[in-house]
Amino acid sequence: MTSPTVIYAFAVCRRCDPAALAGVPGLDAAAPVRTLAAGPLTAVVQDVPAADFAEDALRQRLTDREELERCARAHHEVIMAASAVTPTVPLPFATLYLGDARVRAALREKEESFLAALGRLTGRVEWGVKVYTAPAPPDSPAPSPARSPGAASALSPGAAPGAPAGIPAGSGRAYLERVRDRRQLRERRQNAALQAAERVDAVVRGLAVAARRLRPHGVEVTGAHRTHVLNAAYLVDSARADELRATLEALRREETDVQIELSGPWAPYSFADGGVPR
Repeated sequence: MTSPTVIYAFAVCRRCDPAALAGVPGLDAAAPVRTLAAGPLTAVVQDVPAADFAEDALRQRLTDREELERCARAHHEVIMAASAVTPTVPLPFATLYLGDARVRAALREKEESFLAALGRLTGRVEWGVKVYTAPAPPDSPAPSPARSPGAASALSPGAAPGAPAGIPAGSGRAYLERVRDRRQLRERRQNAALQAAERVDAVVRGLAVAARRLRPHGVEVTGAHRTHVLNAAYLVDSARADELRATLEALRREETDVQIELSGPWAPYSFADGGVPR
């Protein structure tokens, strides 16, 4: 007896040549990625073991970083294969149905909105732009004046509060001024980066038909040497790809307070407007 399966749905399009999906393993190489038509729409789907996508199993998979990355990469590869040959609406990760009939019913239920989305996305792709503060120059050593013979480990009388123990009064003030100057420099760099990010966003929005701000990454992704100040997605006509690249090159030369990264083209994940009901 074969194990029970469920239908994993990757994307929706008008038509998709099944040959474009040949060799794409999807989530489970034991079953091929296939197409499933319902009226004017086609879903790109795969039969996957029901036990692997039950609630507890799926929760465990989502908390296993390596497994999550593997599944997300497989999901992405199928969507990119479909979008390479036809306008495609990506579906959210782990969009599951109990059978083909339920997939077709969902497509019919949302037919109007999917057709509208496909019309909006045809001939357009998503690009990502990330802006970071430029790495700060290395700090020079803080002043560390020599202690005079017999100096106490506590602050000398009249030393500035907050100065390291044993630093004379004048040196303590210099130390605190140095700390203040560093803080103010960081604040100026951050403000300059935020202003530069707004200028970058305004220019790229001028080339795009739609744009969305996404949550910036934290230090666990960027590292401590830079701060993520803009994470945005833009829907751009495919014919303007070279113009977009040239514009980003010009912005990199002009905006020296930041680092600018361009990624894509991608399937329009950020502009798919959600999935279909289960």
